[in-house]
Amino acid sequence: MDIVGKIVRVLPALEGVSKAGNSWKKREYVLETQDSHPKQIQFDFFGDRADQFPLSEGQMVRLYFDIESREYNGRWYTSIRGWKAEDPNLAPAAAQAQYSQPAYTAPAAQPYSPQGQPIGQPSYNGSPAQPPMVSSEPGDDLPF
Repeated sequence: MDIVGKIVRVLPALEGVSKAGNSWKKREYVLETQDSHPKQIQFDFFGDRADQFPLSEGQMVRLYFDIESREYNGRWYTSIRGWKAEDPNLAPAAAQAQYSQPAYTAPAAQPYSPQGQPIGQPSYNGSPAQPPMVSSEPGDDLPF
């Protein structure tokens, strides 16, 4: 998902150590949408992304994010976790990816024999509906 808006607050960075002994870092921001009825949305960048996308107040951004909810002691908590921020004047990443992918190319046509087998391919004496059995051990008659 993505949304465009202006950063209206930069909250203090949070750091700590998990119970497993791993250090972590989180940067939180508040983004205000540019709709006719603007909404303020709090989101964060966690881990390596906390320093990868430094944002400042007043900056316009296109934020790519995931929404995640989790239950703790019978209550549900929802977070918006950013994974990328970029200049909103750039085309969305999905649109860029669509144009940068190569067009589909059909595989080259192969000539077929009257029995329906590709010419130049090994053939077997079974029916087309039943593939040949390949045995890796003597006496093994299972096809897998």
